[in-house]
Order: sequence, then C-alpha cells, then structure tokens
Amino acid sequence: MGKTLFEKIWTDHQVAELEGDTCLLYIDRVFLHERTGSIALQSLEAAGRKVRNPQQVFCTMDHIVDTLPGRSDRTRVPGGEAFIQTTRSASHSAGIKLFDIGDPGQGIVHVISPEQGIVQPGCTLVCPDSHTCSQGALGALAWGIGSSEAEHALATGTLRVNRPRTLRVDFEGRLPPGVGAKDMILHLIAAHSTAGGAGFAIEFAGAAVRELEIEARLTLCNMAVEFSAFTGLVAPDRKAFDYLRGRPYAPRGRAWEQALAYWRTLRSDDDARFDRIIRIDCAAIAPTVSWGTSPQQASAVSAQVPSPAAAADAAAAKSIERALAYMGLEPGRRLTDIPIDAAFIGSCTNSRLSDLRAAARVLRGRRVAAGVKAICVPGSSQVKAAAEAEGLDRVFIEAGFEWRESGCSMCFYAGGESFGRRQRVISSTNRNFESRQGPETRTHLASPVTVAASAVAGRIADVREFLR
Repeated sequence: MGKTLFEKIWTDHQVAELEGDTCLLYIDRVFLHERTGSIALQSLEAAGRKVRNPQQVFCTMDHIVDTLPGRSDRTRVPGGEAFIQTTRSASHSAGIKLFDIGDPGQGIVHVISPEQGIVQPGCTLVCPDSHTCSQGALGALAWGIGSSEAEHALATGTLRVNRPRTLRVDFEGRLPPGVGAKDMILHLIAAHSTAGGAGFAIEFAGAAVRELEIEARLTLCNMAVEFSAFTGLVAPDRKAFDYLRGRPYAPRGRAWEQALAYWRTLRSDDDARFDRIIRIDCAAIAPTVSWGTSPQQASAVSAQVPSPAAAADAAAAKSIERALAYMGLEPGRRLTDIPIDAAFIGSCTNSRLSDLRAAARVLRGRRVAAGVKAICVPGSSQVKAAAEAEGLDRVFIEAGFEWRESGCSMCFYAGGESFGRRQRVISSTNRNFESRQGPETRTHLASPVTVAASAVAGRIADVREFLR
C-alpha cells in the first residue's frame, strides 16, 4: 500500500517507536521568538546544557516588539524590554541566528522562515507558536510546541510526538472572483467546526489548492490549528521549488539538485489511504467573514447573522447566544449592514507581499471611511521594503492607513497595543475569541481584500462590489 505525504516525512524522521502511537522524531529546524524563546534558552543554560545543533536553530523578534516607526527595545508590554534583551543575549551565547530589531531579515517567524528558505520540503520544523503549521505549505512537517518541548528539541534534536491520523481536504473546482485562501479555510471551519480536524494531520489538495501560489498556501495551512489539526501541509510542486530557489538558506549547486530529487518524491501515492477525506466544492465558497467569537462562527459576507433558534442543539444555541451578546449583534441583521470602527491588515496569516498587493488594488484611488482607524503591518522587513519599492506604502497611506514596521502587532493583545473597548474591528488575523485584540474588542475575521473594502465602506463589505 502506498504512503501519504505525511507518512513519508514521519517515517524519514522516526528515530524510535515508543509506547502506543508515540514516536521519537528527529527535528531538523527549531525556530524561536522573543516571547517564549528566551525562556527555553535560559532554562537550557540553567540546566548546564547546550544547543545540540546551533546551525539548525533560528530566532526572531516579532511577538512583543513595537511596530511604530523608529522603534527600539522599548515596548508597551510591562517587562517587554527585558524579554527582548534576554533573547538577544541568550541567542548570541547559544550561537544561533537571530533576526534582531533592525535586521533586514526580521519579521514574523512564519513569514520569514519560508522567505529565508529555512523551511524546506520534507523537513521537520517546530516553534513555540501554534501557527507553525503555516510552514507546511512548503511540504514540511511543521507544528507548534511549548517552551519545555522547545528546550528538549534544542538539547537533543528530537521530540516525543503522538502520531496523528491523516485527513485529506480536497478543494475541488475553481475559486470564484473575490475568493481566496482565507475564505477557503474559514468556509471549511464553518462547515465542519473548529473541532473538525482534531487528531489529524491534514493534507490540503485538489485543483484549487494546486492553483494557489505559495503565499496563499501559507494562509491556508496557517489556520489548520484553528481546525484543531496537528498540522496542515501541501505537497511540494514546481511552484514550491521555484519559490525556494536562491533563497538564503536554500541548498545551492549540487546540493540543490540532490534536494530537488528528494523533494520530487514528496507526494501522496495514488494508492495511499487517508483515515478521512473531506471534499469542498469551491463554487460554493463566497467571500467569508466571521460574526461570532470563533472561526467556525463565520458565513458568506452576503448572509445574515444567524439565530440561536436555528442551532442544531441546545449547546450550540447557547454558544451562539453568548457570541452575539459579546459581539453586540442581533439575529437576522445583514453582515454588510454592520458598521466597523477599525480595520487591521497583518499577522502570520495575511501580511505577505501578495496580501498587500491585493489589498492595495482595492484601496487605490479610494479613502478609508471617516472615523475608521486602519492599520497595515507588513509581515517582515523584506515584505515592507518590497512593498515600498512598488509604492504600495503610498497607496495605503494615501487611503488613510497607518503604515507600520513588521511584527505580530495587534494580531493579539500582547504587544501592549489594542483597539478600544467594544471597538468593532475587521481583521486579517486568525483568531477572534473574546478580547483577542484588546479588552472587549469585537473582531471579525476576513481576507485582506475584504478588510480593505470594509475600511473604505465603513462597514463590513462585499469586496466583489469593489472588483466590478
């Protein structure tokens, strides 16, 4: 019987079988950031241990750094400056590569790892951040871990991992106009709930996935964790190989040819068996926006706020009631009639150059509605520089957006900056639970183009109206 892509990578990295479905896996890459990386590095040093393979470990400043122009080590987070300085010192002491503030390679970990060619097809990569699954878009086995697991991976180059089951999600057909990867994953989660992928490693497949460019595949895999999956991945193809060619940490010369020969074997065999298969007809996907406090509480932008009375059971009805109370919404209200106070484009989900280009196409020649606070935070310093070289920064600024330095920023309320109490924000981020973007802030998840259109309209908007 053939093997799935996941099974091939798992087998190649299996050091030992332990009890049950638990195995010891070899870890090719460890990526850290200043919020938890400093804890792992300090704990390792305190225990008298060293990083086993420093050349395979990387760190960036992204989570709590300020994104305002002219930034320094100072942040709005109590103790944030100490986190940054401790991470810098510990990284230098351990001999690992640090993408520091001011480094042209600095940025959000899940943006710069592909950008630098650190993540590669067939490798295992871990990071103390739940959205590490993003990097499966390059055909890698990547997942989020805790700081204690990071310490173990740093010291031994291995991790104990419970083997997940396999799930293939086929996105069949072509995407309609105005629909992208963010809409695909929100549609999937809304249809099958946030628990739909629990216990699975997901391979995203189908004609629509093959048509996606690498940056869109990164968006798709990014939210596999919001589906409760162990990870998400896409079989590497010519697009992935072309994307990686020439990047700083990608193989070169003869090593490139050897790597390419291996990478071409990384696909699920025709007779491979998955534990579960979900098929999605892309013709049914519309621009999608969340209305509640979970990614599964999302609908086509043309829909209405649902009623708890229509829920499948009492528990679901109660969940909807609580979400609507927090969000300040009433059943039956059209989503496109909901006014917004703020718009945010950024995060490891949607802050890459293609995201900014798409949003800029909507914004060009238009202005943000009066009273709407709009912010754009590029995902990396390289994305920011490339956008500025194309003049995208001027499009955002002239439209009324703030243009920031790279970092996680207001994806979550950890950088010390937030939107106001009960402010309604449409956001290209990945989570919308209560107070995610600030105390009592109300977050609606959407694609970058939907965020841009909504910023202009001053309400949740259907981007298809702008594309006409």
